[in-house]
Amino acid sequence: MAETTHTDIAPTTDPEGEVTDLGDLDEKARLGAPSGAAAAIDGLTEEGESLSAGNTGSEQFGLKKHSHGNAPVVPEASRGERRRSFDLADFPTLTGLEEDWRFTPLKRLRGLHTDALTGPAPAVEVTGAGNVTVETVERTDARLGSAATPEDRVSAAAWNAFSHATVITIPKETVADGEVMVGVTGSATDAAAQHILIHAEAFSKAVVVLDHSGSATLAQNVEIMVGDGAELTVVSVQEWDDDAVHVSSQQARVGRDARYKHVVVSLGGDLVRLTPSSIFTATGAEVEMYGLYFADAGQHLEQRLLVDHAVPNCKSRVTYKGALQGADAHTVWVGDVLIRKAAEGTDTYETNRNLILTDGARSDSVPNLEIETGLIEGAGHASATGRFDDEHLFYLMARGIPEKAARRLVVRGFLTEVIQQIKVPALEERLSASVERELAAGNL
Repeated sequence: MAETTHTDIAPTTDPEGEVTDLGDLDEKARLGAPSGAAAAIDGLTEEGESLSAGNTGSEQFGLKKHSHGNAPVVPEASRGERRRSFDLADFPTLTGLEEDWRFTPLKRLRGLHTDALTGPAPAVEVTGAGNVTVETVERTDARLGSAATPEDRVSAAAWNAFSHATVITIPKETVADGEVMVGVTGSATDAAAQHILIHAEAFSKAVVVLDHSGSATLAQNVEIMVGDGAELTVVSVQEWDDDAVHVSSQQARVGRDARYKHVVVSLGGDLVRLTPSSIFTATGAEVEMYGLYFADAGQHLEQRLLVDHAVPNCKSRVTYKGALQGADAHTVWVGDVLIRKAAEGTDTYETNRNLILTDGARSDSVPNLEIETGLIEGAGHASATGRFDDEHLFYLMARGIPEKAARRLVVRGFLTEVIQQIKVPALEERLSASVERELAAGNL
């Protein structure tokens, strides 16, 4: 039996509830733990999940791995124990059989998981607040890697391939005098890597918008540090051209009594896969994570998020909404919330809603809640996927609104909740117009 080892990332806390050894954890991960051979999960292919009735599973520890049949299941380890490492060798070559990649069509990644990421990275232009520091630094800058450690092969490949990084710093006790607009514009489709670090120092306040457009094949790491008492909103907009492929890890560490909001809006691109995460490092913090995605025919839009309650008395809310139209439109949402043993007093809830507008579209929604202590304020999750509510349509049509206009009103109202969380009027107006174009394209 092969033994598999990995980097232990479970943080420890002091009596005050503050994580004390995250630095050690990152250093261990940076060195890279050895990894053994892992048995493949049968029944999956590079095209994504397979539900083949003939799949019989493979042996692991004397039992059969999950095979969508009646074979015994070997449960995966805790979400908090997954491997993290800066060493690409610690992540085996992807096959499409892995739990984290089973919904992703690997053939459409254009080599982000197999090739050297030597293409030109998209151009980065930062505008807006004048009292925010913006730097372009070498990869040797000591600040890089302090807030995030790669959790998958593509993220590790991006870490090892980038040459320069953009560092945005909101100084201590500074309120940004405007939104920080980070334009990320691609102009090539060669596989490339990019690294961005956003640091909101203690008691600062800012809104940072990552605005992705153009053509690209991009593996991206975004590190986010939210200092004690800081208030930071990060908005990630994906309005790529139709041929773009974008895989982005956006990891945040949230300090004592901090307020952090993360908003994802994915509309463009051929394949977009985002893995946002928030880890609480000290007590009293609050996190809100919102997402909006609208998939057209052939698009694959995937969101896999993590909220890691590692310390006591923190609060999180997660709300993601999606709409799909057209043949082979595919969205994936996987929401992991982990409440560790030390995280007493946690208050958390996550929800995902998907609206399927036409035949031929598919939405996968998987909420996961892992609780290691019963001493919490509350925890829950919900997921729903369906078509138009006939009663809503009837209500509008009974008041003289044509069916086509009524359908658009329903979709618009469904998605507006997320757009309104951005709190940047010009961007909200632009995204509302983009949703209207999506509806027009679907002839709804």
